Amino acid sequence: MKLFSSVHDVTDIKQLVSSALALKASPYAHIDLGKNKTLGLVFMNPSLRTRLSTQKAALNLGMNVMVMNMDKEGWALETQDGVIMNGTTVEHIREAAAVMGEYCDILGLRSFPKLQNRDEDYNEEFFNKFVKFCGVPVVSLESATRHPLQSLADLVTIHETWDPYRIDAKAKPKVVLAWAPHIKPLPQAVPNSFAEWMSRAQAEGMLDFTIAQPEGFELEESFTSGAKISHNLDEAIADADYVYVKNWSSYKEYGKLLDFPEGWMMDNEKLKLTNNAKVMHCLPVRRDLELASEILDGPNSLVIHEAGNRLWSAQAVLKAMLETLTPEGQL
Repeated sequence: MKLFSSVHDVTDIKQLVSSALALKASPYAHIDLGKNKTLGLVFMNPSLRTRLSTQKAALNLGMNVMVMNMDKEGWALETQDGVIMNGTTVEHIREAAAVMGEYCDILGLRSFPKLQNRDEDYNEEFFNKFVKFCGVPVVSLESATRHPLQSLADLVTIHETWDPYRIDAKAKPKVVLAWAPHIKPLPQAVPNSFAEWMSRAQAEGMLDFTIAQPEGFELEESFTSGAKISHNLDEAIADADYVYVKNWSSYKEYGKLLDFPEGWMMDNEKLKLTNNAKVMHCLPVRRDLELASEILDGPNSLVIHEAGNRLWSAQAVLKAMLETLTPEGQL
């Protein structure tokens, strides 16, 4: 694996899930794999789980880790070609990415969308140019349109906690991505990515997948192919085994927080409509706005378990990338 930016970079998702769980059972089994290799983590935006889990994953594999907070510690980057840099930008991404590639064997990059220009965000120009010019394997720590490490951890969590042998179990779980309220417009990266991964898992017979959102909050269609779509939360979560709660802004009216009807926050009353569903959220979560505290503090919450699996998903990806490197650390 030389690039991890979406589910499309994964040949066998079942194998990758199994790898993550094997690493969870034996975290240091491959500690020599990363010996004398360096992971560079480049952050254009804040991070908690992604930063700590990926750094710990690299250490478990014996790697050295360097962290660069470009938004606070680096030069202002220019991404456009053919411009005279007589403004506020100091360094071009061509040189910056290439230099980082000289220092590191694998690079991770985190960059959020601006939510102002849909075409600009969905072109992923910053991420794609970074991949092009750095010259080493790259793992996405979240981009303008996707968050694949989160989605892999989500699939690991569902696979790990689903018990197909219990008396009342269905052949495969019903998973619902449920839109939730928020006070400001949020990116579509997490729901886009979750929808892609769950649709792929559904196609491989691992689960059934439904998306519930108010009208006007539909995601871009290429991310939701194969998913059932509902504009009624109560109907969508009926008999659900997992409910994944997340807010996102409008794709069609890009970046806007549109008006929406009441009744879109998951609480214990909503939970009664489900098959005693486990409830997930990528975190951070605004309590009693996106998700009721009674669920977060109750037995149906998987949010901490899910966050813990961020470590093993990152370690599985880094292990796969390290296995593509020669002993000299070159592709």
